[in-house]
Amino acid sequence: MQILTVPIEKSEAANFILGQSHFIKTVEDIHEALVGAVPGIKFGVAFCEASGKCLVRWSGTDTEMVDLARRNARTLAAGHTFIVFLGHGFYPLNVLNALKAVPEVCRIFCATANPTQVILAETEQGRGILGVVDGSSPAGVEDEAEIGWRRNLLRQIGYKL
Repeated sequence: MQILTVPIEKSEAANFILGQSHFIKTVEDIHEALVGAVPGIKFGVAFCEASGKCLVRWSGTDTEMVDLARRNARTLAAGHTFIVFLGHGFYPLNVLNALKAVPEVCRIFCATANPTQVILAETEQGRGILGVVDGSSPAGVEDEAEIGWRRNLLRQIGYKL
């Protein structure tokens, strides 16, 4: 077995969701869940089929996000995994519950805009995701000023009253 680290290719601001699912129907059900959760959402999804033809299956509403999802899925090449890239102005927070409710979805590894590395195991059979490195390690512990900054930010962007 080999352990590999594969970076997610994306622009600095792009948000994505990486997960595992179990059936070819994943692509269509994720597509329906996302458009049902946020009207007008721009996204691309790609799914690594783990049996049969073993193709990268894909869908979406935005050509750029679809291309990004397909490229990253092909690079990861880990069976039964999916990756969703969200267009500018769309965020995981707004779609995670809908995505987690898709019957085929087994787990979500991460939902982030941070630089991300995916840790893969590769065997003679194929690849699987062991985990992710999402962003950087903490540089310290917040103090009262940082607590105030966090609380103000959440109110400024409309996530808290």
